[in-house]
Amino acid sequence: MGDTHRPKKGSMGFGPRKRANRPYGRVKSWPQSDADEVKVQGFAGWKAGMTHVMMRDLNPHSPSAGAEVRKAVTVVEVPPMRVLAVRGYKMTPYGKQTAGEAWANSEKLGDEIPNLPRRLPERKEHDSESHLNKLRESNLSEIRLIVASQPDKISAVGSKTPAIMEMGLTGGDFSAQIDWAAEKLGEEITVSDVFTDGADIDVIGVTKGYGNQGVVRRFGVKLLSHKNSKRRRMIGNLGDFGTGYVRKTIRQAGQTGYHQRTEYNKRVLRIADEEDSQITPAGGFLHYGNINNQYMIIQGSLPGPAKRLIRFRDAARPRREQPPVDITYVSTASKQGV
Repeated sequence: MGDTHRPKKGSMGFGPRKRANRPYGRVKSWPQSDADEVKVQGFAGWKAGMTHVMMRDLNPHSPSAGAEVRKAVTVVEVPPMRVLAVRGYKMTPYGKQTAGEAWANSEKLGDEIPNLPRRLPERKEHDSESHLNKLRESNLSEIRLIVASQPDKISAVGSKTPAIMEMGLTGGDFSAQIDWAAEKLGEEITVSDVFTDGADIDVIGVTKGYGNQGVVRRFGVKLLSHKNSKRRRMIGNLGDFGTGYVRKTIRQAGQTGYHQRTEYNKRVLRIADEEDSQITPAGGFLHYGNINNQYMIIQGSLPGPAKRLIRFRDAARPRREQPPVDITYVSTASKQGV
């Protein structure tokens, strides 16, 4: 039972605690914007590992204003993504439904993205222009891009089959968004086209999985007294007799980890090209290896282990303006204790 000075352990806000459907997250909503320029709202990359940086604290209200502070950061490798199609949604009494979609040339996509047929069937007869005209004539409520990751460009991940996902579009009207997407069909987009240094972004990922665990490990409940007659790592009871069933709020053993989680307002400290200063530490990142593509340095930790595909989007609840980023040192010391 909860107490004023010792509240209950564990959040009841995450339920049910079951395994995610896929190893990368699903973005359920995209923030609205009144910008004039058309822009993609999301991207994806592979988590490489963590390191630390030294940066100058430019917040005038901070106790360490003007001084160098050390921050833990996560490095994410973000090779370009390929635009496969543009999809329009219309609003119906049953919610949003697909109004139509226009796909890029299948032969071109097959040459550019190896193993794409493992994910998508080949569209031999598909007139993109007619489908684009149909979208222009439809009463749309939202437009999104269908993009594919390119794992063949990185050496850390064993599977080279691309992941297919949607990305939101913002800015301008629907006609401008369709025209912009039509020019990008079959082309690559980079993370520099989506985010900038110092921006706040939301991170959607799948946490590290631990399989089936007991109630103490899963919820952090208190161990029973050593005088308990049977076991200590269990809860006292499963509820009252009058209910007649076990409530879903009762803490029990079950799946721990491998859950989709969203972390809001993670700050992008640097977006660097592969030609920039090398970020790979001596001996490579643990369980990942070397970074050979464009990468992002994000302040703090991110969900999931190394090699996990993580998705990013524009901040849904952005903070007020942040002070500029001034990184003075990035650690590339060995992470293997050498």
